[in-house]
Amino acid sequence: MSPAAARPGIHRAPLTRREALLFEAGIKLGGIFHQYLGTPVSPRTAPHLARTIEHAVGLQPFVRSVRVRIDPRRGGPMGRGRFAYRYLTPPMMRVAVTLADGPVEVTATLEQRDDLRYPLMSVASVRESVGRPRRGARAA
Repeated sequence: MSPAAARPGIHRAPLTRREALLFEAGIKLGGIFHQYLGTPVSPRTAPHLARTIEHAVGLQPFVRSVRVRIDPRRGGPMGRGRFAYRYLTPPMMRVAVTLADGPVEVTATLEQRDDLRYPLMSVASVRESVGRPRRGARAA
């Protein structure tokens, strides 16, 4: 690894930009998953909760975009009257986060895998381009 590719100022170990962004993507998806599960959500409030998560994660370093979808119909039983809501559960969530640092861009996702019965976080793409820096890339 060339010294120019390493980013020791971001992490203690010398990581490439690609490695650092992949690590950061996992941290951001894990944070979303563990921070918001159990939040009361209804069909009326789901879009607002999704935007709140997007705005909160969007404040963090390297985030280029965040897309959160919450489908409250995928939850358990709903209460009635003023208690007509469910608790946010993994099957309700679909998240995509894109991070960029210079010429490197990483997109990672979080979504329920029904075949695994598990909310899987995965790397959707890694791109390295030559040329102008990506909009929104920020140093830590």
